[in-house]
Amino acid sequence: MLNLPIASKSEPLSMVDAFFTATSAVCVTGLIIADTGTQFTFLGQVVILVLIQLGGLGLMTMATMMAILLGKRISFRSRIIMQEAFNQFSLEGMVRLVKAVGLVTLLFEGIGALLLALRFVPQYGLAQGLWFGVFHSVSAFCNAGFDILGAASNFAPYAEDWLVNLVLIILIIAGGLGFGVIAELWHKRHARDYCHDLSLHTRLVILATLLLVVFGTAFILLVEWDKVLGEFSIPNKMLVALFQAVSPRTAGFSTLPMAALHESTLLMITVLMFIGTSPASTGGGIKTTTFGVLLALVASSVRGHEEVCIFGRRVPEDIVKRAITIIILGFTLVLSVTMIICLVEGLSLMPAAFEATSAFSTSGLSVGITPTLSPLVKVVLIITMFIGRVGPMSLAYVLAHDRVNARISYPEERIIVG
Repeated sequence: MLNLPIASKSEPLSMVDAFFTATSAVCVTGLIIADTGTQFTFLGQVVILVLIQLGGLGLMTMATMMAILLGKRISFRSRIIMQEAFNQFSLEGMVRLVKAVGLVTLLFEGIGALLLALRFVPQYGLAQGLWFGVFHSVSAFCNAGFDILGAASNFAPYAEDWLVNLVLIILIIAGGLGFGVIAELWHKRHARDYCHDLSLHTRLVILATLLLVVFGTAFILLVEWDKVLGEFSIPNKMLVALFQAVSPRTAGFSTLPMAALHESTLLMITVLMFIGTSPASTGGGIKTTTFGVLLALVASSVRGHEEVCIFGRRVPEDIVKRAITIIILGFTLVLSVTMIICLVEGLSLMPAAFEATSAFSTSGLSVGITPTLSPLVKVVLIITMFIGRVGPMSLAYVLAHDRVNARISYPEERIIVG
């Protein structure tokens, strides 16, 4: 559909570029070959928005929502699939969770669209202003990073606009927390001991999200204070730094030109992109909880503890193994794609690693090299975006899980490490 002449305002995209854009949309990445606002007509933009919404919520979630609206019974098989999709530990309450997902999505995207329209309608007119509000609200909540503003650094014209920035920041963080976390925060809002009653997962997600945002903001302020942030007032420096610290967590919007940032800032953003958002959210990356478990494992090993504990709770061994596996698989994929980009395109390490990490984490930030990439590298990035959205562990489990050998226990022998 994106390849059709009616979807483009000028020369239609090639099939490879259209496939790249469609993959980027359905994997809620945001990497683009051509600017979405200037390349695509209203029809093309609608197609991209539908793909973003499907990719952000998941096809099974959307199908289940439609079945609920039509009054159809949700089968046991569908409940199992939904349990896996939302990383839930039990089948209990899956239909209620799907209803909550639909309500939360409608609430955040609807309010976000109206607030953004307050800024866009006076500037672009009623029809286009409302469309801009809807498109960017959905794109932000789904952590997609697509924009139709036509600016070189998408939201650069609104870098000092507190309304636009704060609305996008809230939508990005809400979409990246995970639907289960949002539902738990709402259901336990009247609890007597609110923080203590929250599950370990929710507490870890909130703490990791807060620490990453604060660390990212402080780092950008420290490094870029007299550089790209030099033209802003002190309050606006903090706003721009906050936005740029939130966005790498797989949202992909920017108010600063990525190519103008210091290499240390780009490296820090690369790390934030690799970590990404939280499980069962609209974003990608290895996930905040995976990173949190890794830090807890390191802390336990340094202290000489045999068990990994977080907030006074022991983390099961299989969860620790899964976290380590996800990190190693993700790092291996990013490293391999980075080497391919360097070899084929002749680029230096930082731009190649930034692009590879952005594709894997479904972030969509770029230093501007995406349109210049060869068809081979575009195909490699398409595969990377797909793996990043599905999850490296899930894909590896499907392709390589050996149910027979998993029941075999071998003799133990120690290995010297470190």
